[in-house]
Amino acid sequence: MAELAVNIDHIATLREARGGIEPDPIAGAVIAELAGAVGIVCHLREDRRHINDRDVRLLREIVKTKLDLEMAATPDIIAVALDVLPDLVTIVPERREELTTEGGLDVAARVEFYADLVERMHEKEIEVSFFIEPDREQIDAALEAGADIVELHTGIYANARTPDEVRSELERLAAAAAYAHENRLRVTAGHGLNYVNITPVVRIPQIVEVSIGHAIVSRAVFVGLERAVREMCALVRLGASSNE
Repeated sequence: MAELAVNIDHIATLREARGGIEPDPIAGAVIAELAGAVGIVCHLREDRRHINDRDVRLLREIVKTKLDLEMAATPDIIAVALDVLPDLVTIVPERREELTTEGGLDVAARVEFYADLVERMHEKEIEVSFFIEPDREQIDAALEAGADIVELHTGIYANARTPDEVRSELERLAAAAAYAHENRLRVTAGHGLNYVNITPVVRIPQIVEVSIGHAIVSRAVFVGLERAVREMCALVRLGASSNE
């Protein structure tokens, strides 16, 4: 059954808007865990536009569930991961000019490189996930590289405008999740998911976790972070339980 991991990047984005010390993403992580999140996700970008190195180190100390470090496969960030030792790294594409991660990683284009990266992470007992499009070629590449998990990019689904587009993308996600699961990969999903569109995704039985950040932080502006996380946890579990 799917569960919720909370991405705290946008708490740090608010902090950096003023260059101060609040709101504190570390406090946000504690609240999210107490409200039911099964993991905390943060993205340490090359430009450190929101989460910074100190955040990651403090999160490693205080997170009691699971710390998922989203990262581009660059030498600087790889070195941080190997030093801090998160429970999981999720390898994502990254362009400096983008507002947020746009599209999945092309694992197939650099399988040997990513296989070496997976080996280095596994030597430190860090699990590896690849953030990919719901595509068999990329799933096969992730398998070849030795991944433990694939996180399916749900952005196209989230941005779909017509019922036919939504249905088509859900079918693509479901087929990819089933294929990955058949090949003994754990399957998660994320990007653009919110309180309105989450239910059909968590009804896909092979998806065991969803990563959500922006929608929760946006909701928290009005109702508080604890309630926002609890509401999303309830939606995720209710939607997933409808498959049982």
